[in-house]
Amino acid sequence: MVISSRAAGDGEPKARTHLKAQTKAGTKARTEAVPLVETDGRSLGIDRPIDRRDFLNGVAVAMAASLTPAAGTAAGAPPAAPYPPRRTGMRGSHPGSFEAAHRLRDGALDTAAPPARETHDLVIVGGGISGLAAAFFYREHDPRARILILDNHDDFGGHAKRNEFVLSGRMHLMNGGTLEIGSPRPWGAVAAGLLRRLGVDPHALARACAKPTFYAGMGLGSGIFFDRGTFGADRLVVGAGTRSWADLLADAPLSATVRADIVRLYEAQVDYMPGLTSPQKQERLARMSYGDFLVHVAGADPGVVPFFQARTHPWWGVGIDATSALDAWGLDLPGFEGLGLQPGAAPRMGFTPSGRAATGGSERFHFPDGNASIARLLVRSLVPGAVSGATAQDIVTATVDYGRLDRAGAAIAIRLGSTVVRVRNLGDPETAHEVEVVYVRDGRAAATRGRAVVLACWNMMIPYLCPELPERQKDALRSLVKVPLVYTSVALRSWRAFAALGVHEVYAPGCYHSSLNLNEVVDIGGYTSVRSPDDPVLVHMMRAPCRPGLSEREQHRLGRAELLATSFEGFERSIRDQLARTLGPGGFDPATDITAITVNRWPHGYAYEYNPLFDPDWSEREAPHVVGRAPFGRITIANSDAGAGAYSDVAIEQAHRAIGEVMAITG
Repeated sequence: MVISSRAAGDGEPKARTHLKAQTKAGTKARTEAVPLVETDGRSLGIDRPIDRRDFLNGVAVAMAASLTPAAGTAAGAPPAAPYPPRRTGMRGSHPGSFEAAHRLRDGALDTAAPPARETHDLVIVGGGISGLAAAFFYREHDPRARILILDNHDDFGGHAKRNEFVLSGRMHLMNGGTLEIGSPRPWGAVAAGLLRRLGVDPHALARACAKPTFYAGMGLGSGIFFDRGTFGADRLVVGAGTRSWADLLADAPLSATVRADIVRLYEAQVDYMPGLTSPQKQERLARMSYGDFLVHVAGADPGVVPFFQARTHPWWGVGIDATSALDAWGLDLPGFEGLGLQPGAAPRMGFTPSGRAATGGSERFHFPDGNASIARLLVRSLVPGAVSGATAQDIVTATVDYGRLDRAGAAIAIRLGSTVVRVRNLGDPETAHEVEVVYVRDGRAAATRGRAVVLACWNMMIPYLCPELPERQKDALRSLVKVPLVYTSVALRSWRAFAALGVHEVYAPGCYHSSLNLNEVVDIGGYTSVRSPDDPVLVHMMRAPCRPGLSEREQHRLGRAELLATSFEGFERSIRDQLARTLGPGGFDPATDITAITVNRWPHGYAYEYNPLFDPDWSEREAPHVVGRAPFGRITIANSDAGAGAYSDVAIEQAHRAIGEVMAITG
C-alpha cells in the first residue's frame, strides 16, 4: 500500500490521556528504535565490493549511459548498463531528485527561465501512477492530444518504483515503494476500469500466480526478534501464529509480568470498559492512543509497549503512541475481544480501518515489483514502443527503452530528471488560456506551456510552485505532511539461514528496521521465484523513522529530516548489523552473504490519513485535502494526497477527477 498529512491543529486534544515514561524493575519501556550497530564495519562486510552505490558523493553517474538499454534486447534479458530499475545504493528520493525543490523551499532558487519553446495540450507534473493515469484519461477524451509529463526522478512511477537485480544470471524483482493492488475498500468503477483496460484482473492473477503458502509448506513461519538494546538480550523466537502466546513468549527476554499481560491481551476476553455502550466505548477509544489503552485501560505493565510499538508502522509510519485505540481495533490488534464492540466502521475511525471494517477491503495482487508493473503498463499504453510485450503477464519481464520516453514530435512525452519549480496561469486565473511551467533539468531552467496543467505531485509542495494560490488553500496543502519511510532491498547469496531458523518473516519492534521478510513467491509470465534455500534471494526490510511522544505530523517532519541526513553507509551498517544479529544463529555472515543493497528512501512517502488523536472531525468540504485540491485557473490537482489515502486506487481516482476539471475548464 500504499505505498501514501494530518491537517491543521498539531496540538493534542484535551480529552486524550498521555502515556508516561514508566519503568518497573526488570522491564525496559523505551519505544524509540535506534541503530543496533556495535560491531566494527570490517566484520560486517562494509569493506566488501558489492552492488550498493551508483552515486558518488551525491553526484549521479552519467545519465546518458544509464538511460538507454541495448536496442533489440529480448524481454527478460539483461538490458545494457545500469538502467534505472537496476541501480542500487540510495534510491527512492535519490541524490539529484530533490535538491532544486529544497532550494525553492528555502527561497534560494531563481525560477526565471528562457521563453517557452513548446506548447502542449496538457502538462502533468509528476510521473507517478496518478500522473500517468491522468495522461491516460486525458488521451481518452482527445486521442490526438499532446501531453508532457515532467518528473524529478530518474525513473517513472513515483512511489511505485521497481528494484531489479540479476543474481546468478537470473532476474529478481522487489517493490521499491508501492507494494500491491489492494485497498481498504473495493476498487471503484474508475480505478477498476483502468485496470481492466490495462489487462489486469487482480483476482485471476492472484489465483494463477501468487504462492502465499510456499514458505509455510517449507516449514518456515513468523518470528519476533528481541534486541538487547530494547529488551536486554538478542533473541529470535519463532512460531508466531502457530504456537500459543504463552509457549512462544516463554523464550522471550521479557519479565513474567509482561509475558502474562501480552498473553492476556491476546487471549482473554475482558470488558475493560464495563457499563458503557458500544458507541460510547468507540468514542473513548477514538480519543486515546493504543499505548494508553493498553496501560491505562487494560491495565497492562508498561513493558508491553515496546513489544507492540511498531505494529502500526506499516500502516501510518508511527507507533502505537500516535495511533488511536479505535484504529488499532480496526486493524485487529489485541485487547478488544471482550469489549463487545459493534462490527463495522465507527465515527472518527481512520480511512484504512474504517474501510476494512465496512467492506473487508479490495481484491489483492502483488506483482513481483509491486505496482511498478501498473506504471509500466500505463507507459506502454502512452508511449508506443517504449515498453516491450503486450500483456499484464509479460510486463514483469518487459524491458523499457528510456530513450523513447521523450522524443521530439511524439504526442506524449515523459521527461525525467526534471524538477518543476514554478507553475502559473498566464494572466488572470479566471480568463487565462495557458499555463507556464518552469522546471530545472541538468542544472538549467527551462519553460514549457500548456492549455492546462495537472499537479500530480506531492501536494505539500504546491504552495511553493504556485505562490498565487489563496492563502487558505496554501495552508491546507502545507498541512498534508507525507509519511516518511524506508523500504530496503537486500540481495543474499542464499536463504539457508532462514531455512535453518525456520522463519521467513520477522517482526523486530526495537530495531532500526521494524520488519524483514523473504521476497514474496509469485510466478507470472516468464518470471519465476526462487524455490531452493541454496538460491539467491531478495529480503525486504521496512523502517519508519518515528519520534514517540510527539504529534504524528511532528514525528513525520523529524523523521523526514533524519532520513535526508542519514548517509548510505549509515543505512548499510544498520542493515548489516540487524541481519547479523537476527540470522547469525542460522549461520548468516553479513560479510559474505550480502551481495547487493538498495535503500529506497522516501522522506515524503505515504499520503496522510487523518488521525483522530490530532485532527478535528472536519466535514468533507472543510477537510484540508478537499480545500487544497480546488482548481486554480487552468491548474488542477491530483495525487493520492488529494484523496487522503495512500493507495493506488485513490491516486487513480484523483487523476480522473482532475482531468474532469480540466475538461470543464478547457471545454
